[in-house]
Amino acid sequence: MDSALIKGDVGAQDAPKVIFRTEQITKVYQTAEVKVFALAGVDLALYEGELTVLLGPSGSGKSTLLNILGGLDHATDGRVWFGDTELTHMSESGLTKYRRDHVGFVFQFYNLVPSLTARENVQLVTDVAPDPMPAQEALTLVGLEKRMNHFPSELSGGEQQRVAIARAIAKRPQILLCDEPTGALDSTTGVQVLEVLRDINERFGTTTVVITHNAEIQRMAHRVIFFQDGKISETKINAQQLAPSEIVW
Repeated sequence: MDSALIKGDVGAQDAPKVIFRTEQITKVYQTAEVKVFALAGVDLALYEGELTVLLGPSGSGKSTLLNILGGLDHATDGRVWFGDTELTHMSESGLTKYRRDHVGFVFQFYNLVPSLTARENVQLVTDVAPDPMPAQEALTLVGLEKRMNHFPSELSGGEQQRVAIARAIAKRPQILLCDEPTGALDSTTGVQVLEVLRDINERFGTTTVVITHNAEIQRMAHRVIFFQDGKISETKINAQQLAPSEIVW
């Protein structure tokens, strides 16, 4: 069954709280005399509790935007807010605290420490977060309660990605930012990872942003934002979201 896609944005009357807002942000990289605009004036609002998918070709600005929202990078120009807090000119120490307290990251490559078990990899976050859940609880949420004492080399790719998700959610973040979380996985394990992300979004109301090249994944999102040449080219709302297991890859 196809999702009904309605062009537009969330209606003002029933819109949830805005968790991110950007105002004409640009990101420019300069090599010698050549300027490359990774972002070219992006106005965006992301809403509390939403699962949003960002789609677009490589180099269209998706990852650059995610890095700015997550406090890993500054915009060249424009303004960025997390709730009522402006991130635009925040110091590096301020951004470090912001990331630690509010943001969970999941990347295409799992970035696990090979010499640590799954539990110990998650504990790297729980040892510094202000209000973490126990590592065992986070791993149980992603279905790895029987694998928590295994090392990354003893886990499949999908299991390693689920450890990375457990590490991200163990700090109880308000935002989960995922850059190609299924990019290194086959369709079966990719669906398992997407099911975990959807469960976290629904169970905890965690605002979740997923970058993907797989256009079919948009069907599980509340909202889909298309990028082209550093700009938002289109925004669509899914009137109905498919379960990851219903998505045909």
